[in-house]
Amino acid sequence: MRAETEAIVDEIRQGMALLRRHLDWDASQQRMAELNGFVEDPTLWNDPERAQKIMRERTDLESRINGYLKLERELGDNLELIELGEMEGDDTVVTDAEAMLRELSKEVVHQQTESMLSGEADGNDAYVEINSGAGGTESQDWANILLRMYTRWAQRRGYKVEVLEMHDGEEAGIKSATIQIKGHNAYGWLKTESGVHRLVRISPFDSQARRHTSFASVWVYPVVDDKIAIEVNEADVRIDTYRSSGAGGQHVNTTDSAVRITHLPTGIAVACQNERSQHKNRATAWQMLKARLYEVELKKREEKAMADAAGKTDIGWGHQIRSYVLQPYQLVKDLRTGVESTAPGDVLDGDLDGFMEATLAQRAFGKQPLEIKDVD
Repeated sequence: MRAETEAIVDEIRQGMALLRRHLDWDASQQRMAELNGFVEDPTLWNDPERAQKIMRERTDLESRINGYLKLERELGDNLELIELGEMEGDDTVVTDAEAMLRELSKEVVHQQTESMLSGEADGNDAYVEINSGAGGTESQDWANILLRMYTRWAQRRGYKVEVLEMHDGEEAGIKSATIQIKGHNAYGWLKTESGVHRLVRISPFDSQARRHTSFASVWVYPVVDDKIAIEVNEADVRIDTYRSSGAGGQHVNTTDSAVRITHLPTGIAVACQNERSQHKNRATAWQMLKARLYEVELKKREEKAMADAAGKTDIGWGHQIRSYVLQPYQLVKDLRTGVESTAPGDVLDGDLDGFMEATLAQRAFGKQPLEIKDVD
């Protein structure tokens, strides 16, 4: 086996050892047996809230156990293929197996990152709010591209996406949009995406084909359920109703069904227009406001924890975090971790996991797992 391949195998084995320790393998097996016993109990659904909690825990634990077993199986299979190929002098078999090992090393990194998502709200669904910056049509088109990027990322992971609010641009793109991404660990993965995103390209709206720089902001916060107590004084909010805008059918602009709630002490404002019923939009907007206030508290805790740890970088949400250059060269670079991709088309089509993994690892360890340096 070549030295390069041996190094990759060593990295995989080290990563798998960390995963196994994090899983606490024997305890996980015992807990899985207990959960299976609960699921087989015909009285389980007599208490729907408890049943849902058990089912969520079982699904999560089963996924992590099966993920580790799959890594173990694929490592063994590919090592056998390399040994067989070397014995028979079949370079093609060896080359293919080595390529599979390189992919497997990325999957180990992915699962290592997934194992870090144990924060208070990491397992929750997420709201993603996108706002265009100054620059009119250019920035509004860029905001729309980001909306598509996160939608595609969610679809790649099997998550569901619901548009809660959208304001179209005058000529193209969007001024703002809020979507809800539903899926296990959606917030945990997306939380590092908050910040300013910068685009450099030849403008399709410039008749002289000049290069333009556009900015848009992304804000991610967790969906909170009724079990998380967030107290909001009604005297501290202003509620406005207005007519919805954008696509939505024949009734969308006929009534003041859209709702905006502004929290006066903090200036936080949320809006919802996806339902025809003002009552439903108001209920969703209240939930969004509580989620925003909860996210502010989580952020304060995280900043304090990071300030207490030496060598941690500032994670100010309002700072520019990533640059997407389409002209005069092709490059996406995360300014926090240094991770780069020379395939911006893939990134804008939702290939974001490498960037997210590196940023999550930086928060947890101060560096990327397995020394990630590039995103394929």
